[in-house]
Amino acid sequence: MHPVRVSIPSFRSENNSMEKGFTVFKIDVLMNGRQHTVEKRYSEFHALHKMLKKSIKPPEMPSKHVRNWVPKVLEQRRQGLEFYLQTIIMENEVLPKIFLDFLNIRHFPSVPKTESCGSFDTESEESSKLSHQPVMLFLRDPYLLPSAHDTFSNVVIEGVIHGVFYPDLQPRAFSCDWTSTTYLY
Repeated sequence: MHPVRVSIPSFRSENNSMEKGFTVFKIDVLMNGRQHTVEKRYSEFHALHKMLKKSIKPPEMPSKHVRNWVPKVLEQRRQGLEFYLQTIIMENEVLPKIFLDFLNIRHFPSVPKTESCGSFDTESEESSKLSHQPVMLFLRDPYLLPSAHDTFSNVVIEGVIHGVFYPDLQPRAFSCDWTSTTYLY
């Protein structure tokens, strides 16, 4: 299963007084569990195709010239463009930067599309180069207990650690020891 999935569920016609009408294709992009939508005209697909030909052998594009703009013909074009994008994903181990830009996907150099942090296959040198981006930064070690002079524990850090490492546990009940806690007013 690839972490990048695309579909083109719909299209719409746009009419503009400045230029002749055109069709906009809605592209749903799902990557690592996050979905977003981009809208592209056929001319943008065509420009992508020309750029991709410089680095990879892309699949055939649906015909540029359409004789009539009836919904059935536009539906065939939608299906063809969807197949075009899906074929690029399936046939390329590393997706070109221009393709990721087209889909508005942040790209990290040298990260293959199939694994964001490498593979557990130890025979491959590529898989031993783990690559990841920082998720959060702590000013001090969150696993250490608060120092004795801290009057209030850091509930944000506790909440994050609880949510990340113990998501199935119920939150602990709040108890207050009035004799040893100092409150500042």
